[in-house]
Amino acid sequence: MKNREIGNIGEQTVCDYLVKGGYDILKRNFTVKGGEIDIIAKIEDTVCFVEVKTRKTASLVSGEEAITALKRKHIICAAERYIQTLSYVPKCRFDVAVVEMKNEEVVKLKYYVNAFDNSN
Repeated sequence: MKNREIGNIGEQTVCDYLVKGGYDILKRNFTVKGGEIDIIAKIEDTVCFVEVKTRKTASLVSGEEAITALKRKHIICAAERYIQTLSYVPKCRFDVAVVEMKNEEVVKLKYYVNAFDNSN
């Protein structure tokens, strides 16, 4: 299974999880020069920028470790560009979802609400 296919499975798993939790999915794979956001979702009056990391069970680098300072900077940049497309400034937060797969099946999903902010 290719990395993109694994990533797509992880993102779909997280979208399903969010929808079941009452979120609306606003956009997937929002890409601008300098950054990308895997999922943009909304719950109540908060827009959530969600970074999804999908890993095989024995990966050397965990999904959490893969959210480097540079990666956060790129996500924040893309979020700022997304907000500019809106007619208002919403409450926002940055979430992280880590999906673990074994033998092409999802075995674990960890979801971190407000995992980081734009203060770094």
